[in-house]
Amino acid sequence: MKLAHVSVLEDFGNRSLLVHGLMVIAFANAVLLGLLVDGQFGAAAFVALLGFTAGLWVSQSIHSLGSASTTDYDGVLNELIDVDGAERANRRMYRFGRILALVAAVTAISLLTSAQVLSGAVFAGGVVAIGSIAVVTSIVGFIVALGASYDESQRRTNADLEAYADTIDVEPRRSDDRYDGDAESSPDSSRR
Repeated sequence: MKLAHVSVLEDFGNRSLLVHGLMVIAFANAVLLGLLVDGQFGAAAFVALLGFTAGLWVSQSIHSLGSASTTDYDGVLNELIDVDGAERANRRMYRFGRILALVAAVTAISLLTSAQVLSGAVFAGGVVAIGSIAVVTSIVGFIVALGASYDESQRRTNADLEAYADTIDVEPRRSDDRYDGDAESSPDSSRR
């Protein structure tokens, strides 16, 4: 039995939008609860939701590694805004920059909120955890962007080769272009 709402999630782009939506909701709630609710409950809710967001973020990054080259997925922004041609290629080219900007913004908000909510050794642990997630996500984002750039380069090269395959002149090989090795050491060198 195939359910319509489940079959929508077969597409990587739709799954990615869903996971990104969950990350936004969890992160926004973590920041709001951390800043607005006092005491241990606010701190625990902040840490729990921030950990959940970090887990989703790393999972989505790793999932992108396996799916980026096998699908037409070009990132969550390109899934939200439908574009074609050169504009799509430009967005693909700046993907790593967008990832770094997003990582920097989320890391800054997380650290600032952690400074307000946490204290002592818990704050130090939070800084290390937030920094680790930022580094891992940046590395995976770089690998995904590099793979997408390489795939695009290969597509353009193959398209150029196919477009100009009939126009390339190929000369037949001449017999005097042959290399016979060291002519002086060969037995036929006395004839030359």
